[in-house]
Amino acid sequence: MSWGTELWDQFDNLEKHTQWGIDVLEKYIKFVKERTEIELSYAKQLRNLSKKYQPKKNSKEEEEYRYTSTKAFLATLNEMNDYAGQHEVISENMTSLITGELTRYVQELKQERKSHFHDGRKAQQHIETCWKQLEASKRRFERDCKEADRAQQYFEKMDADINVTKADVEKARQQAQLRHQMAEDSKAEYCSTLQKFNSEQHDHYYTHIPNIFQKIQEMEERRIVRIGESMKTFAEVDRQVIPIIGKCLDEITKAAESIDHKNDSQMVIEAFKSGFEPPGDVDFEDFTQPMKRTVSESSLSNSRGDGKSEPKFGGKSKGKLWPFIKKNKLMSLLTSPHQPPPPPPASASPSAVPNGPQSPKQQKEPLSHRFNEFMTSKPKIHCFRSLKRGGAGPEDFSNLPPEQRRKKLQQKVDELNKDIQKEMDQRDALTKMKDVYIKNPQMGDPASVDHRLAELGQNIEKLRLEVQKFEGWLAEVEGRLPMRTEQARRQSGLYEAQNTSAVNSCAQDRESSPDGSYTEEQSQETEMKVPATDFDDEFDDEEPLPTIGTCKALYTFEGQNEGTISVAEGEMLYVIEEDKGDGWTRIRRNEDEEGYVPTSYVEVYLDKNAKDS
Repeated sequence: MSWGTELWDQFDNLEKHTQWGIDVLEKYIKFVKERTEIELSYAKQLRNLSKKYQPKKNSKEEEEYRYTSTKAFLATLNEMNDYAGQHEVISENMTSLITGELTRYVQELKQERKSHFHDGRKAQQHIETCWKQLEASKRRFERDCKEADRAQQYFEKMDADINVTKADVEKARQQAQLRHQMAEDSKAEYCSTLQKFNSEQHDHYYTHIPNIFQKIQEMEERRIVRIGESMKTFAEVDRQVIPIIGKCLDEITKAAESIDHKNDSQMVIEAFKSGFEPPGDVDFEDFTQPMKRTVSESSLSNSRGDGKSEPKFGGKSKGKLWPFIKKNKLMSLLTSPHQPPPPPPASASPSAVPNGPQSPKQQKEPLSHRFNEFMTSKPKIHCFRSLKRGGAGPEDFSNLPPEQRRKKLQQKVDELNKDIQKEMDQRDALTKMKDVYIKNPQMGDPASVDHRLAELGQNIEKLRLEVQKFEGWLAEVEGRLPMRTEQARRQSGLYEAQNTSAVNSCAQDRESSPDGSYTEEQSQETEMKVPATDFDDEFDDEEPLPTIGTCKALYTFEGQNEGTISVAEGEMLYVIEEDKGDGWTRIRRNEDEEGYVPTSYVEVYLDKNAKDS
């Protein structure tokens, strides 16, 4: 069974059939590609579904997952995530083993098919050329034979005519002989061409075409085998992940079997049990006799009364607890940042408790001690700074305290200098490009960069004017900042005495609030009462707190809230105020940087004199 012998005359049909086979292969590639896209989309949807129903961290929903049924549901969500991963594996394997390989094979198949049919067309053109030569030789032989017959007839006519001269007869005889010789030559040529054509035709139909068609047949059979192998791979890719998918399903079944309805019922009892006894029978009250209405000891009203009286002796009432909460909030506003410190990164620290770190060095002091300490201690700088806080400030940062204003201005100057450097680099690059254009005009027009150079020059000039403006403000601020010396640091007691009245007035304003909290309206009123010059003078004359020890940062802390400071792990800093029981310790890095950090984030080493005091 060979296409070369059986289909020797079906060249056009074979060309159409092989093209159809390539189309089928490309259609199968497209099918597999769409299947991989479906698998990826399905996996993505499964992952999104699993993520959607996962409990949110630190929420009430997370607490509900302590029941065995919800634990099983959570395990199902996790297994569905792994299940989705297996569908992604199917997509990846099909893409690499089928789509990619078949795409390259199709390109090779098209080139091979094109080569074979090119050879076939070339062989057909050759045999057609041989046939045309044979036809031309045949027509020439036929023409020469007819002309020879006409010449012979003319000679015989001239020879029979007595009126024709002997010379004319001889001429006709020679012409007839010439035509006969030409006919013989055409005959010989026709015979030679015929033999050659028959040989070429035999080779064409029994050698060349069979070989070409045999190669085309082998090519087509390889295509069929290849598509069959790809279909097997298609099934194997699915079969490889079946065990893992089976494990996922087994885990889901195992989680479902672990559900214990009795245990869940017991957990509901433990969660909602009140501990009260149910009410007893209601006694009969006889109104026919003038007697006092009585109620049994085990009635519902008594049980409710007992429920109300228990908190009275067992703990503080809501009315008593409310002022304490408000006063505690007042203390925290004046002594530490407005929120509890965050827990440390690892649970190895002894202060890492769920509700934030607590100082392990001393117990929380009574409210009266805290309030007395607040009335006599030095006010915190951030308490005054909050008075100056506002929205978008002016360009020269005049709304900020001097030190903060200096930092902002210095930062602005640095940014402008960087912009100037960028513009100058661009100008230098364009200048070099212009020089190259001048030396090599064929590379470009030197005048084309002049406009851009002019723009860069104007930008640089504008930026330099901006820098001069901000440097002037910076020089003004640096001239007003006080010189900080060791002698000034030791005079913190004088600062405390001068500012005690200001602190007392601040505390009275806060206590006058109905709920004991500090409001923004009060701070604005205070700002209106205190002139800006006096306020700036307070910042100019302020003295830092003395150091009472050192500390080492156990973890990195990003101080993002008001009054906090960022520290790096392993950094050594100075302690200027101990933890007062709220979980915060006040530290200093240098003369300009100080703030609060969580106590559990640092290891404190207090000086001996500070401990004694």
